[in-house]
Amino acid sequence: MPREITAYSNPLIKWARDLRDKRHRREARQFLAEGLRILTEARETGRLPSLLFFAKPSAHHPLVQELVRAVEAAGGEAIETTPDILSKLSGKDNPQAVVGVFDEFTSTLAGLDRSSSGIWLVAERLRDPGNLGTILRTGDAVGAGGLILVGECVDPFSVEAVRASMGALFTIPIVRTEWQPFLNWLREGPGQLVGLSLDTDFDYRGARYAAPTFLLTGNEAQGMPSDYAAACDLLVKIPMLGKADSLNAAVATAVMAYEVLAQQGGTTRKA
Repeated sequence: MPREITAYSNPLIKWARDLRDKRHRREARQFLAEGLRILTEARETGRLPSLLFFAKPSAHHPLVQELVRAVEAAGGEAIETTPDILSKLSGKDNPQAVVGVFDEFTSTLAGLDRSSSGIWLVAERLRDPGNLGTILRTGDAVGAGGLILVGECVDPFSVEAVRASMGALFTIPIVRTEWQPFLNWLREGPGQLVGLSLDTDFDYRGARYAAPTFLLTGNEAQGMPSDYAAACDLLVKIPMLGKADSLNAAVATAVMAYEVLAQQGGTTRKA
């Protein structure tokens, strides 16, 4: 049976609210996710929050009731609260119906099965949480095997990145690593490393992408280092017909991913 908390001064509310802070999040190894769609997708992948906050006006929504039952059955706690407190937790003036506290999770390079998909996404020193979330959504949309974050990337468990992923955070593996361990792992098996670069004249539509293809997107402001580019099997460029010299990192990744998807027959994940 859910308990009710209506005071913002409650220690549990303050603790959950602090998960919006990177340092507190790292110490707790937990993060916030909000919204019925995102939490329902998480439940469908087998991940449930340890704490579920929901507003009293939405208590009778069928999906909220399903989440409450699932969380309590798994040993978690459901808490009925106010829309104002949900707003404080999420940092939004128009809060979602539910906010969940999840344990952090990541995969390892050794745990990836590169044969499970024909396309993998790799991001190097990605700094913008919106870009990271959008790349996760792209990965889910094209059936990518996972997202490999290289170097000092933005935290995939920040509220902004989780929100931008629209649930994709829960649907594909995420690995955080450094460049050399990634490159060593990649060269232990099949895999074509394709870099998106401004320092090439090779049109991305003229390339042939062999499965599994690993698409490498560099830092938004600086691109990828020259030694990373040199390690790629192929560097390609998306032509720009206007005054801009490049696309947003997440948009460029999506354009590339769908070209690979098209060449691989419209499906990348193996049955």
